[in-house]
Amino acid sequence: MSRRTIRRVALGIVITFLLFFLVSARSHAATPITLDNYRSQTIQWQACSDGFQCGTFTVPVDYSHITADHFTLRIIRRPATNTKERLGSLIVNPGGPGASAIEYAAAATLIVSKNIYDRYDIVGFDERGVGQSDPIRCLSDKGEDALLSGDGTINSQAELADLIKSAKNFASSCAKAAGTKLGHYSTLESARDMDLLRSILGEKKLNYLGKSYGTYLGTIYASLYPQNVGKMVLDGAMDPRESVRNQALYQSVGFELALDTYLKSNKDVSKSEILKFLTALRKQPLKANGGRFLTESYAITGIASSLYDNTTGWPDLTDALTQAIKKSNPNPLLALSDGYYQRNSSGHYTSNQNDISEVISCLDFVDPQTPAQMYADRAVFAKAAPVFGPYLVFSSIICRYWQAPAQPLKDYSGLAKTPPILIIGVTRDPATPYQWAKSLHADIAHSTLLTYNGDGHTGHNRGSSCIDSKVDAYLLTGKPPVGKNYCSA
Repeated sequence: MSRRTIRRVALGIVITFLLFFLVSARSHAATPITLDNYRSQTIQWQACSDGFQCGTFTVPVDYSHITADHFTLRIIRRPATNTKERLGSLIVNPGGPGASAIEYAAAATLIVSKNIYDRYDIVGFDERGVGQSDPIRCLSDKGEDALLSGDGTINSQAELADLIKSAKNFASSCAKAAGTKLGHYSTLESARDMDLLRSILGEKKLNYLGKSYGTYLGTIYASLYPQNVGKMVLDGAMDPRESVRNQALYQSVGFELALDTYLKSNKDVSKSEILKFLTALRKQPLKANGGRFLTESYAITGIASSLYDNTTGWPDLTDALTQAIKKSNPNPLLALSDGYYQRNSSGHYTSNQNDISEVISCLDFVDPQTPAQMYADRAVFAKAAPVFGPYLVFSSIICRYWQAPAQPLKDYSGLAKTPPILIIGVTRDPATPYQWAKSLHADIAHSTLLTYNGDGHTGHNRGSSCIDSKVDAYLLTGKPPVGKNYCSA
């Protein structure tokens, strides 16, 4: 799931305000607070930078029990340049979970074509707990280092016990950081926040471009509010009905396929050399600059992060693997891992995405697996994906010790009532395997599947004029492409 950011735009001003009804509630305690109170707010837009406007809006913590307790969500927009032919707002989300949609929207002229940003306001809001929206942080920088550098694969009961201890510590730290809000960072609640935003913006319909995990947000929204869906593009689709266990298994197979495809074009390093190198790192991590060490976990993360983009990531991976395996220089591979985790040269994690991604994931899906079942599943994962399987088999173990119940959407019947939705799947996508796009297409009655036969994560805005022209035409007219919906690299 996409964890990359196109560029960062410094926001020139931080805007905070409280709703009038929150102030009123203190003076008139008997006056009930309802969702209509939240809908009545107005975003006080102010210029921030490069033609963008920034603001905030507030959302109730708990939609089932609405009170003055709220999250303050930050938002950015680039107003449409062709005001006479403006088509409304296009809300964008890069996925993650927990990637900053503010940073994504701040790159508006790079993420969509001129045809789109001329006629749409490009809007991004950081979801509850994400980025600039009351962010939750569970660990210190040093604590983050310790968690992320830990054992990549578990091969003994003693190692499993250590992993469980680490998972419990993280879950407890998040519970302490979030307090009473711990159970309210789910994508289900963010979908409700998004409909609240649609209303505040004065839009009758929600136009949406979601990538990777952002497709899950869009799918939940479409099922909850099919009558409010405008034009919706779901790129790098997730299958919302897939079990947590199968999500990890199919994603490990997706990354393995991407690695195998990469290795066919790169003869400098073989898969057997990579496996041998990872085994060596388990026994003895390589010392890197600044007194740090390249561990197996960091190495696997560095490899995986490069497979998201075959254009720039593959050359970077070639250099990093050559340096690490042939010359015992771990620094380029460690740098790839740091880039993925957004860790700067000073050792500071510049966003809270590592923490909030776990928080959201644990609230989005119910996972009945026990650590013992995960441990027993290692052989299945290793056979299906020798490099990534042993690493991903335990990917959900933190959620086993989460101190708040999950809040998955249980009823997807609304998906039968939406207007036409465009789904994009990439045949060799490492993070969101193509079969998920096909499954989502089957779930959404009025959907069109646009297939990109290629490599890397997501299909839109990655160099395919075939894909991009069809997306543009759909966003401009609302009519999905017909005929051959298959594009090749």
